[in-house]
Amino acid sequence: MKSNIVSVGKDSVDVLLGFGSNLGDRRRFIESGWLSVCGLEGVEPICLSSLIETVAVGCGENQPDFLNAVGLIRTNLYPEILLDKLQAIEYSFGRVRTIRWCARTLDIDILLFGDFVIDSPRLKIPHPLMFERDFVLIPAKEIASEMIKTAEKKFKFAIRNSDF
Repeated sequence: MKSNIVSVGKDSVDVLLGFGSNLGDRRRFIESGWLSVCGLEGVEPICLSSLIETVAVGCGENQPDFLNAVGLIRTNLYPEILLDKLQAIEYSFGRVRTIRWCARTLDIDILLFGDFVIDSPRLKIPHPLMFERDFVLIPAKEIASEMIKTAEKKFKFAIRNSDF
């Protein structure tokens, strides 16, 4: 049986997560989603940024505004296993995946997973649009400025020249 644990020795990996909501009680969805992530086995919560409100982008003009935040965790889970657990949390809050970038109760994205680069049909790390979105960068720099500086230097060129 395959283990859910990343082989990173005794150390875990720092992971940056993006949270967003533009339906219902947006603040409650983000805060409760964060608490659900904090309760996952194999996850050590570090901090959640302040909330930032932004105009919805993509999927038409008549969407409600988003609340966004970024969370920093440490985990020993494989990236795909973490993704499965995050999607289960999204679904538990009523997330329905229909049209990309449209309204949602809760969205949780893996932005960075240590210095891993993943390009699979299900998961792209670093998140390919994170360096272009202030609603990601502003809260991310609030809680993990050095991680963001390092990632920008290391990954920005690779993202620009990839098929992400």
